[in-house]
Amino acid sequence: MTAIGRRMRAEVVTAVLALAVGVVAGLGAVAFRALISLVHNLFFGGRLSLTYDALVHTDPSRWGVGVILVPVVGALAVVVLVKRFAPEAKGHGVPEVIDAIHFKGGRIRPRVAGVKALASSISIGSGGSVGREGPIIQIGATFGSILAQWLKLPEWQRLTLIAAGGGGGIAATFNTPIGGVIFAAEILIVEISARTLIPVLIATGTASVIAGLFFGDQPSFVIPALTIDPPAVSPMSLVGYSLLAILLGLVGWLYTRSIYWAEDLFDRLPVNDYLRHVIGMLVVGVTIYLLMARTGHYWIEGVGYATIQEILQGTLTAAGFMVLLAGLKLLSTSLTLGSGASGGVFSPALFIGATLGAAFATVVDAVAPGMHLNPVNAAVVGMACMVGASTGAAVTAVVMTFEMTRDFQVLIPLIVAVSLAYLVRRSLMSDTIYTLKLSRRGQQLPAALQSSLYLTRRAVDFVHAPFVVKPADATLSDLPLTWGRRNSHIVLAGPDGGVAGVVTAHRIGEARRSQRSPATPLLDLAGTKPTFAPADAQIVDLIGVLRGSGVHLTVLTEDGARAPARAVKGVLTHEDVVEATNMAQTLRRTPVARTDIAGPDD
Repeated sequence: MTAIGRRMRAEVVTAVLALAVGVVAGLGAVAFRALISLVHNLFFGGRLSLTYDALVHTDPSRWGVGVILVPVVGALAVVVLVKRFAPEAKGHGVPEVIDAIHFKGGRIRPRVAGVKALASSISIGSGGSVGREGPIIQIGATFGSILAQWLKLPEWQRLTLIAAGGGGGIAATFNTPIGGVIFAAEILIVEISARTLIPVLIATGTASVIAGLFFGDQPSFVIPALTIDPPAVSPMSLVGYSLLAILLGLVGWLYTRSIYWAEDLFDRLPVNDYLRHVIGMLVVGVTIYLLMARTGHYWIEGVGYATIQEILQGTLTAAGFMVLLAGLKLLSTSLTLGSGASGGVFSPALFIGATLGAAFATVVDAVAPGMHLNPVNAAVVGMACMVGASTGAAVTAVVMTFEMTRDFQVLIPLIVAVSLAYLVRRSLMSDTIYTLKLSRRGQQLPAALQSSLYLTRRAVDFVHAPFVVKPADATLSDLPLTWGRRNSHIVLAGPDGGVAGVVTAHRIGEARRSQRSPATPLLDLAGTKPTFAPADAQIVDLIGVLRGSGVHLTVLTEDGARAPARAVKGVLTHEDVVEATNMAQTLRRTPVARTDIAGPDD
């Protein structure tokens, strides 16, 4: 089979597997939401039930003041799960997926999905101020990784299925299929091409259909038509939305920093992990109890969608109270995640953006009614600004917010405001809420995906040095004394004519300088046996093979199979690839020279 045929077959296989990943991501979102419902009803109401609408406020708990301990009990269960089974399940999930993509070759442990689902459902269901999107992204990505590892797929296919699982998960959670694709492209995919995007499209579409069978096709949030006061776009309103964007860009920076400030604070406490999380969730428990006692609702517990829905339907209008809720949500999210919970950061960002956006518009409309800022529209814009500023996924924020609300009137303000909010946060810090966790570990990510056309070139085009073929029983004495200064490799042919090993010019030079015995067999200098690859394979695929195998030598043959030494097309070393991928250098092909086994030694 030709290289083109192999690539086409691999792409078809990846697309078919993406369909399976999408099914699992969709079912995973359904099961995860059911698990949250079960835990929430058990912890707050003391009953076994799967009936739970996140858009409706939770009824007062039957435990009364004892509801303060509900998040505490949940905290103890979460720490047990995380410490004993999967430390990767701690936190908001997406940084661990990014870590697996960039630093672990797309390998995620199978147990992470189960532990993440259980730990996050307990954190959310017991009142922790976190979202459900981060966990389902990690769950979907984990299945994609498991499937690829089980089938022993190359690295590019593993990474693609991880992105497909993550995109499918968030698409199913919010009913945002387009947003899921763009999220995967902005945050998870390391290669933008048809072979990676098509599987992501398949997975997100499939996951959305599966979730729609259970949840229906309605948007995540419902905006009654009467609450939208046209026109939504005017020159003055764009000025107002721009001011809101600047404000939320600053809040996005604060939100990103506050989670890690809280984490550092709890890490400095001279107590164990159990007590750290108990302390954090005890404060959250007291907060939600006081809110219920004074105002009749818990407001900030869990994903907080009920509060967002009240703002969007126009029933929550007190600006001062909305600012208070935004501050309490910021504090409770920082305490929840900083002390050791498991859950996402997307939903709290939506909450903070909606409350501050509506409060801002209410104040501006009272002071400068000529700006025509409607609190509902401003809440929608605020949601997108907070997500775009904190996560760095600006396009995702615009598209997903539009899909979640289907409010056509704010599309242009969304584009303008999110861009500005992103730039404000970017001017204050380069890291996002996802990448800061990795940067604190010393793991630096590329700032952008760049088009590297050389990655599509054939592997044989990167071969820099010629080679000669020698018998496997040849020794150093069979080489001229000048060989150590020559940039030529030696392919050793075994008794059967096959490749027994490869000795690089560098190894010959080292042997000469260390005054190795002339009787030293060349086979002793060959080191690790090389891998085999097709001469016309794309270099991007070969890099994945080298990275996965840990081997630094590749013998290029016609079809990538082991072949007689006479059929070798070239020898590619790790140094060749590094030199060729240095964008500061000019890529050029050096003709490959080869001699026969019985040929001259020159």
